Amino acid sequence: MPTLPRPSRTVPWYEEGEEPDYRFSLANERTFLAWFRTGLALIAAALAVAQFVPPHARGTAGTVFGALLAAVGALLCTTAYFRWRAVQRAMRHNRPLPVTRLLPVLAAGASVTSLGLLLLIVRSS
Repeated sequence: MPTLPRPSRTVPWYEEGEEPDYRFSLANERTFLAWFRTGLALIAAALAVAQFVPPHARGTAGTVFGALLAAVGALLCTTAYFRWRAVQRAMRHNRPLPVTRLLPVLAAGASVTSLGLLLLIVRSS
């Protein structure tokens, strides 16, 4: 009975190319963790708005503000992983690092957060 050829094993993305200098991999990991911490801080701020701001001061705007904080935090945590992976792949293949789209998201999230906090402070006074 003839033997069938074995299917070729596909190489996982983290084994493609060459192993980068460990210092660059660790720097990439620290950057990922910094983005992730920022996302978690936004989620914690959403929880603080929902739990500790009085309902009469919070109103509908506070609920929307808290939901926005949670959404931006979750988006930042998720996007941080894909950014880490893209940078890791680029380093393994000696390609230029990809442009980040996290900075505009973070800047917009910080702006909305600041304006929302300002509204809550003015409203509760």
